[in-house]
Amino acid sequence: MAVRKAEIKMHDQTAGWLTEDDGFHFRYDQKYLENEDAQPVSLTFPIQKEEYVSKVMFPFFDGLIPEGWLLDVAQKNWKLNVRDRMGLLLVCCKDCIGAVSVYPVTEEAT
Repeated sequence: MAVRKAEIKMHDQTAGWLTEDDGFHFRYDQKYLENEDAQPVSLTFPIQKEEYVSKVMFPFFDGLIPEGWLLDVAQKNWKLNVRDRMGLLLVCCKDCIGAVSVYPVTEEAT
């Protein structure tokens, strides 16, 4: 399986990195951790240096993915599988409602 990575922004500032390989990993960005005004991206992700790990998509990030007719539009336009949660997150969540946004990271950018 190819590794997929997303830059997670909080109020347009890089807050951390979400990675999918054999599971899911979220880690806060070091510069973000050093900012005394840094806020957690979610109450389920208190600010810490240690990486968060899960075998399934973290519920917070899964909750950013559209539902209903908007999900249907995304699936048809980008031919995505509804079970590909990381794919949906990368395509649909650049301009979410709220403070958090998700941007795909290409291998050239890492």
